[in-house]
Amino acid sequence: MRPILTLTINPALDVSTSTEHVVSEHKMRCGRSRLDPGGGGVNVARVVQRLGGQALAVYTAGGPTGEAFRRLIEAERIPTIAVPIHGSTRESFTVDETGTGKQFRFVLEGPELSETEWRACLAVVGESIPVGGYVVASGSLPPGVPDDFYARVTRLAHGHDARCIVDTSGPALAAALDEGVYLVKPSGRELGELVGATLDTEQSKIDAAAELVARGSAEVVALTLGGAGAVLASASGIIRLGVPQVTVQSTVGAGDSFLGAFVLRIAQGFPVDRAFRAAVAAGSATAMTPATELCHRVDVERLEAELVALA
Repeated sequence: MRPILTLTINPALDVSTSTEHVVSEHKMRCGRSRLDPGGGGVNVARVVQRLGGQALAVYTAGGPTGEAFRRLIEAERIPTIAVPIHGSTRESFTVDETGTGKQFRFVLEGPELSETEWRACLAVVGESIPVGGYVVASGSLPPGVPDDFYARVTRLAHGHDARCIVDTSGPALAAALDEGVYLVKPSGRELGELVGATLDTEQSKIDAAAELVARGSAEVVALTLGGAGAVLASASGIIRLGVPQVTVQSTVGAGDSFLGAFVLRIAQGFPVDRAFRAAVAAGSATAMTPATELCHRVDVERLEAELVALA
């Protein structure tokens, strides 16, 4: 298996709970709360571990929240490098409204990083990138970090003959694509912004994904199309998959689970179509779990088998 490194420059301590109804100006009594170490790259590393692999997770941490975050991720026995920052690691808050089945998600901005801090993060990544391996740079950029931060990470990966997967949005994603990455997973809206078009139909989204590949912006572009399934565009063409039928409890972390399963299978030497099937299975398996819980290996393997039967 080729080594995997994940980067989370803006991690979040995920707090989740439930209440019967969310009502303004009222004190709402909540059920039990749950704490999880979250953020794109961290969740990718956690999913890789759950599915039998291992990834080195690089993340920033500061303040009391950062210390709690560190204890939680270390309890999962994931190899980590924590880059210290002055500000306190942010929190994200998820509330399930049991009376309606709705979910409310509150995502805080994150602490402002100084140039010294984000450059220190880059230095750690540069020293830790596995030659010939995979780098997953995922999540939003906190205040103070330049838009080309992930582009810089991509250049570092190229310098180590490593493949870079970037999962972010806006100018940070556009800058990374200018460097040429291995895989991206934009939303339909983000994809339209990248190609400068309004994508109103499923086929227009597929064509736009293929255009990113043709430009050399990404070797692989993944798209989820809701009930219509998922699409993977690459130089080899378009792969389509239906989605397994599951009871959705929460979609928090589903995209990170998709990436975690995909990069693990690719790193294990499996072909792209097999990695794509595992990714769709992992995203669906995470949607089956409550609040901020991630997928379980037994569910992923079962759904993978179902997708083989659907093919």
